[in-house]
Amino acid sequence: MAVPKKRTSKSRKNIRKNTWKKKVIKQAIRALFIAKLAQMDTNIESPSSENINSTIPSINTAE
Repeated sequence: MAVPKKRTSKSRKNIRKNTWKKKVIKQAIRALFIAKLAQMDTNIESPSSENINSTIPSINTAE
């Protein structure tokens, strides 16, 4: 079984955590947007992903 030779630094660990957190935040914003869209217009049964991706507001992930 492979074992890491050296300890991962705090900064490297935080970089990996932040990458994961940014992905989760983006998915949460997308889910909320879809929920609000469905709540506003009940005629929408299943919006296509192309339409959703073009209308979802982009978030600034640069920190």
